[in-house]
This record gives sequence, C-alpha cells and structure tokens, in this order.
Amino acid sequence: MSVHTENAFESSIETHLLSNGWDTLAPSGYDRALGLFPDELITFIEQSQPDQWKQLVNRLGGDGIARAKVAQHVASQIDHRGTIGVLRDAIKLNGVTFHACFFKPANTLTEALTTRYDANRTAVVRQLHHSESVTAQSVDMTLVVNGIPTATAELKNTLTHQGVQHAMQQYRTDRNPSDLIFRARAFVHFAVDPHRAYMTTKLERDKTRFLPFNQGTGGPGARGGDGNPSNPDGYATAYLWEQVWQRDAWLDLIGSFVHAEDGRFLFPRFHQWHAVRSIIAATLQDGAGVNRLVQHSAGSGKSNTIAWTAHALSRLHNAQNRPVFDKVVVITDRVVLDRQLQDTVAGLEHTPGTIVRIDKNSAQLKDALSGHAARVIITTLQKFPVVAELAADVVGRNFAVLVDEAHSSTSGESIKQLQQVLSSNEIDELQAEESAADEGVDLGTDVIAHSAAARRAQKNLTYIAFTATPKPKTLNLFGQKVPGVGGEKDTFEPFHLYSMRQAIEEGFILDVLASYTTYSTYFKLATTAPDDPEVPVDRARAELARFVSLHPTNLGAKAEIIVEHFRAKTRGKINGQAKAMVVTRSRQHAVRYKLAVDAYIKAKGYDTGSRPLHALVAFSGSLEDEGVTYTEAMMNGFGEGELPKKFGGDEYHLLVVAEKYQTGFDQPLLHTMYVDKKLAGVRAVQTLSRLNRIHPCKTDTFVLDFANTVEEIQDAFAPFYESTGALAAEPNDIYNLQHTLMAAHVLDEHEMDVAVRALLSGQQSQQKYVYAELTKAVDRFVALEEDGQEGFRGTLTAYVRAYAFMAQIMTWTDRELERLYLFGKALATQLPRGEDEPIPLVSDQVELTHLRTALTAEEENAALTEGDDTPGEVLPGEGKGGQDPLVDKLSALVERLNDKFGIGTTDADKVWFEQQRLEVMADDELRVVALHNTRDAFDLILRERLPHHVAARHGENTKMFDLFFNKPGFQQLVVEYLGEMYEEFRRPAADGAHA
Repeated sequence: MSVHTENAFESSIETHLLSNGWDTLAPSGYDRALGLFPDELITFIEQSQPDQWKQLVNRLGGDGIARAKVAQHVASQIDHRGTIGVLRDAIKLNGVTFHACFFKPANTLTEALTTRYDANRTAVVRQLHHSESVTAQSVDMTLVVNGIPTATAELKNTLTHQGVQHAMQQYRTDRNPSDLIFRARAFVHFAVDPHRAYMTTKLERDKTRFLPFNQGTGGPGARGGDGNPSNPDGYATAYLWEQVWQRDAWLDLIGSFVHAEDGRFLFPRFHQWHAVRSIIAATLQDGAGVNRLVQHSAGSGKSNTIAWTAHALSRLHNAQNRPVFDKVVVITDRVVLDRQLQDTVAGLEHTPGTIVRIDKNSAQLKDALSGHAARVIITTLQKFPVVAELAADVVGRNFAVLVDEAHSSTSGESIKQLQQVLSSNEIDELQAEESAADEGVDLGTDVIAHSAAARRAQKNLTYIAFTATPKPKTLNLFGQKVPGVGGEKDTFEPFHLYSMRQAIEEGFILDVLASYTTYSTYFKLATTAPDDPEVPVDRARAELARFVSLHPTNLGAKAEIIVEHFRAKTRGKINGQAKAMVVTRSRQHAVRYKLAVDAYIKAKGYDTGSRPLHALVAFSGSLEDEGVTYTEAMMNGFGEGELPKKFGGDEYHLLVVAEKYQTGFDQPLLHTMYVDKKLAGVRAVQTLSRLNRIHPCKTDTFVLDFANTVEEIQDAFAPFYESTGALAAEPNDIYNLQHTLMAAHVLDEHEMDVAVRALLSGQQSQQKYVYAELTKAVDRFVALEEDGQEGFRGTLTAYVRAYAFMAQIMTWTDRELERLYLFGKALATQLPRGEDEPIPLVSDQVELTHLRTALTAEEENAALTEGDDTPGEVLPGEGKGGQDPLVDKLSALVERLNDKFGIGTTDADKVWFEQQRLEVMADDELRVVALHNTRDAFDLILRERLPHHVAARHGENTKMFDLFFNKPGFQQLVVEYLGEMYEEFRRPAADGAHA
C-alpha cells in the first residue's frame, strides 16, 4: 500500500481505533431501508439484556420474527425521536422495556451498571455504501454504536493534492442529504485531512456549514490561532481519533454533550469539549476548593459550555465513590442564559427536580438549597443576601459555583453572602482554627471575626468563572498562579483559553474592527458672564460638553448620518434583514436620539412605502425630560419583555440603547453599530462584540463611531485579543491604607467596635447606636481642613474598594481590617461632600457659537494582528486617595475648549448655547500615586486608569460623563492636561509636611 494514498490515511485511523476498544464491521451488514446494522443491534441487546431479549422473543413469536420486529421498531423510534433520544432513553415494545445504549455510571457501586456499560459495541466501518439514491456511493468512515450509525467522516490525504476543503465539497455536492444515514441517523459529519478537521451536523447541499474542529496552533486551551500544532509523532489531526473518538470519550459525547433541539443537533466545538473535560479532570485531581477561570471569546458558545460543565460536575464522583459536589450553583444575570442552561441540562438529565431555575424569589432559592432533589441551581448573585437572612438550612457541604461573565462584581458583599449561605460550617471551623493565634479574642463568638471569615475564600466552594474579558481582580480571584522567574512578580492566567483571535480566524465570530468609521464633533464657545465666576474645571467642562451632545441641532445632524448610512450601506446586508444599534451615553441621550431619529425618518417619508423604516429604544426605568415622562414601553408601544423578539422581526431596524443590550445580547442579524458614547477597556469589547455573532448570510460588520478614535478602540481590544494575564495582588498593601486612615484621627477603635457590633446584630433596635458612633466620626471629619477632608475621603473610598477584593485572597483573618471596612463603608455614606455645592449656572453664561460633525476615518480596517500581553494590576500604586477639584476662571476654561475644538468651523455651524449638565467623578485613587511616585510614574498610571474609570463610572450612573469629548486624539490631550494635577496632589502633602 502506497503511503501517498487516501487509503493509507484511512487505514492508520482504523488501526488505532481497533487497538483501543473499537471493532470493525463489514459494510455489507448495513440495511439501507432501516439505516441500521440489524445484526449488531440485536447482538448488543442479547448480550447486555438477556432477560429482556427472552421476553421479546416469547412475545413476538420466535427468534427470527423478534430480530426483524425489534430492528424495525428501533428504526421507527429513531425516525420519531431521533438518534440521541433512542440512544439515551428506554425503548418499549410489546410491554418490554430495553435500551439501545448504556452510559458510564457516575460511580462503581453497582457492578451491573458497569457490566452493561462495558457491553456497548462500538465499531468502525470503512467505505460504507450508504446511499439509497446512488447505491455505488460510499462514505470513507462511519462510527457505529450498537448497530446505529452515529457519525460519518470523509478523509483526504494532502499528498494526493486533496485536502479538507475537498472533503467538505464532497459532502456538499456528492452526498445526498435525503439519504437516511444523513437525514435521520448520524448526528455529525467530519471532514478530515492530516492537518485540519471540520464538522457539520446537517447536510444542506451548498448551504452546508462546516465548523472548524481544530485545537488551535498553540494547542488546546492555550494561546494560538486557527489550525493545529505540529505533531512530532504523526498527524496533526490525530487528537480526533485518539481523544474525541476514543471509546469512552465518544460514548460520553453521546450521553453528556450532544443536544437535539428543533430537528437539529448541537455538537460541541472542540474548545468547548476540551474545556469541560479539562475542568472535570482537574477537579478529580485537586478536589473541591480550587478556583478556575475559563477565558472564552464572546460568541464562542460559553452558555453551552457552562451547561455541559454544570451537568458534568453534578454527576462527578471521586475515587471513593462519593459525590465531589453536593450541588452546583450557576450564577448569571442573563434571563436568556437561564432558560438556555435549563433546556440544555434538562436534555441531559431526566430526573424531575434535578435542575431548578430560580425565577421567582429568594424563598425559591432557599427551598432549592435546603432540599435534596436539586442538583443544579441557576440563580442570580443578588438573591443570596436574602437567603442569608432567611438562615437557610443548606443540604450538603461541597458546592461548585459557576459564574457567568465573571468580573470584579464577584468581589464584595454579595459574594460574601453567598459564602455565608454555602459555607456556614467551614466559617465556624476557620474561626476555631485561628482563635488560638488571636490572643484575648474568642473568634468563635466575635461577630466581626465571623464576618471577616465569611469574606475569605472557602475550601468547600469551587468557583469556575467564565468570561471573555477578565479584569486583573477576576484573574487574581479565579486564575491559575504562575510563579515569577528571576525576581519577577507572580502572575495569574486563565485555566483554559479560547481567544478572540482564534475565534475570529476560525470563523466562529466576525471581526468587529475590520470596518471602522469615525466622526468628530467640533464646537466653539463664548462667555457672556459679566463677572467671570470661578468654577470647578472638570464639572464645568462636563456641563458644557453635555449641552452640546444634547442639542437638537447636534442630534439632528447625527440622526441624519445614522439613518442615511443605514439605508445606503446596512439595510441590504444579510439578505435585507440587517439590524443596527445606536449606543448612547445616557437615558436622556437615548430618549432624545429616538425622538430625533423618528423625526428625521418621518420628515423624509421613510416610515411609509413598501419598505418602511422604524426604530426602537431601550433604557431602564422612567425619565422626565422637559416636562414629559418617558419609559421604554411608552416610546415603543409594547412591554420591555417583548423587545428582543420584536427587534428580531421584520418591522423594526434600529435599536437606540442606554446601558441595555450591550452585554449578553445575541442577535445574529445585528450588523451595524452607531456609537455615541466613550468606550474603553472591558466595556468597549463587550459593547462592540454584540456585532460579532455569525449568520449564514452575514459576511461583515460595520461600526460608525462619533465618540472614540480607532486607536482608542484598538487599545481597548488588545489585552483581550489573545491571552489575558494579571500581576498577583499583594494583600498586605491594605495595611498602608489602614495606617493612613487611622493617622487622620477621625476614627476611634471603641466607637467602631460598638457601631460594627450593632450593624452585625441584625436588630432594628440597634440602629440608633450605629448613628450615634458614626456622628462622632463625622464631627471629627468636619473639623479637618478642606484638604484633609478630601484626603481622608479618598483614602476611605480606596480602602473600602480594596478590602472587599483583598479579603477574598488573604490567607488569614484580620478582625481590625474587617471592622474598619464595615465601619468605613457606613461612614462614607454620612460624610458631607463640599463638592456637591452648586456651581454657577455655567450654561447660562456662555454661548456655543459653532458646531460641526465631520468624517475623520472612513471604513478603516482596525483589525488586530496581535494582542497586548502586559499583565494588568489590581491596585496600581497600592490604592489611591482622592483629588482636589481644580478651579479656574470660566473665560479661561472656554478659551482652552475653543483651542481644542474650534477648528474647521464656519458661520453656517452657529447655534445658540443651551444648558447642559453632567457630573464627572474625578478618579479618587490618584493622590497616593502622586505622593509616592515620580511624575512619569503618575502619568503612566493616569493613562492606564483613566479609560477604565470613565467607562466604569458611566456604566454605574448616567449622571457621569466622559472627559474625553468627540475628537480623535483627545484622550491624549486629557492625559496631558490632567497630568498637571500631579503638582496639585503633592502641594497639600508638602504644606502639611512643613506645618
């Protein structure tokens, strides 16, 4: 046999399978009419279920008749229920119940179950003449389980100048989708050559869509792109038959992965299958209590990966045949994912009550935790504080917690409450262990120590976190530690990786940066104030910028650009089904954008005719604007819950959003995004990734951005394009902040003790004691000089944020830190804020004399070629304090704004200036950096922190607005301008040093 032939490749695969638990079947044993190997099926039933076979023979009239009728009945059941349904579920015939397959039991306690599993007959068939329509046709390889075809494969040897593309073309053109084996028997079809592998679950002639089934050039779960690493021992695709087609693995795929829904099969992509198997193997090795982070790109199927992982962990037993976890808790805030998870897991698990979706109230969660039936619980993090108050009697000791879209929100009070509910015994044991080391304090009865212990990572909880965009905090909490080399700091990295780069290269998602257009808004101001009042620079700049952004002329110009672009460029995409999203910076902007878009559409007559154009809006709650109260439902004409379905239909085309549908929204018809909001970091990636979902008719995407430059967006995507890492946080840094706070002489230890014990008592009657002690601290705070107040406030804010995270990675419990955290968090709500005093009505004392929106970059290809692997930091500069507001003459501020924005304008752009207002919180963490670092270091941290801070603040509160404005390169100008604050930060410290 020549090594150059396809036959040699085929033989090599068969040889491996036959040496590893598979048998060979003659192709002549295939019954085209039944789509089965009847003799193989009957042999399996005879050997694995002899009593049932005897009953069938007796009731059906003899051995020969039984063989024919059983084969016919199984074939008809497959036609009715599908291959997966028949392989997984029992079959009944003449009152006899039997099975077509047995799956590996979760434990080895029942020998009969193991024996039945071992009786499964897995066989490989070469050159199967499968076709009823063209009987001479044969498929290269077929994988058969107990006489039922489960998979086919077309193999090509590139030495003969034919590769995997030829195999896919053969399926599309030469194979008849109506042949029984393709129509209703095998659930997956592989196209394979020595270098690449692809798969599909449905043949549809030219419409057949093959998906890559490759490891990635860096190997499975590692950094790399499309393809496979070279294999020093042979074929690069050997993992397919050595791992995926391995007998136990293939039966596990049938029993625990493949999902049949609406006449189609869901077969895991390689990265999904490998991630789940890797998590299970690592958990078996390490046991409970080891956290893991899965970084899988947006659009890569994380929802199904979570479902498969949840099901596998719920059945996992250790070597002692004990369940590794008593329950699996899935934490998600996405309603769509709730349902998808439940449906997918329910397709794998048939015991009633095993899967519970908490969609009512916290009492439902309490019942699920305290009952024995529920094995997988799908809920939100916010329900755990209520359950903690209900004092749920949780059944079980060890829990797996799967976190969807894990970010720094998983550090704080809610996660502490979850741990209190699921780890009450462990917390008590932890206190007992540490009581001996805490002289004079009984940790068993100290409520503060108990609170601190509850915040610590618990040994009985295993967190599996899933996200496409892990922040440094997320990596520190859930990632794998990599020891530093040569004096370098330790870092954290994901346990399993499927990168944005690999997903784009493999075609699982589209590259949203491949066609990027930017516009800039230029405006010019003039002051009319006779007294030229002093105003806080940042807040006044925000007031001015907000007014321009909301001005009807500005919104009208942008509405025209959006609507005309959609009609000219977008509407014809995806066979005329394309949708677009308009991303705005606040609810008020969303309302006014919707009104402006509707007005323009109506004025042009685009809302009538054969192809009318209509827009929707999405925002939370109600908003009063110019005397009118708006809600999403009122503006759209139907309830909020109907929007996803309505938008997916034919009637609506544009969706204007404000902090809704920017994460977790999967709409493959979404093609274009119009961005009028500053985006950075995680928020930029999450928002723009709404476009990346694939559709059979979708070949590209488009972004038109009024607020960001191409370079800024590239910088935001770079850390998440390949693998994301983070420097290991140093918990002891928290003591620096503690020392600074106590040195201010605002806090008293006895007062904190009294207040915190009252806080933790849970008794309403104790509230007065909390206020009594807080008031004393507030009085001392007020007595400080203004600079001292702002310094204390900034440090307190930094401490509260830092401790909420650091406490989870500490390997010790410190009741003083916990006490300071609890007291400080309450105190922060009571401190008076001087900066809240009203400023002069800036918008009444200036004029906007020019406004122009201009194209600055058209359809630029901003696609990345490599990522930024610089590890992120959790607390740059060891936590930072607040900053003093800069005050300047209004005329000077206007002059600076004119210098930056008054270019290229003409008299035709003139508009009158109306009032606008937006509160921008200055970064309260920069003071400590300035006090303890050089100017260069300060600028570095400022440049790193500013985009993340702006995006985070805007997302948390619609009153917040970015300081960057709509001009390319303005972020650099802001960094340079705010860099002068370095001296402002240091001046009070220097003055205090000489006092």
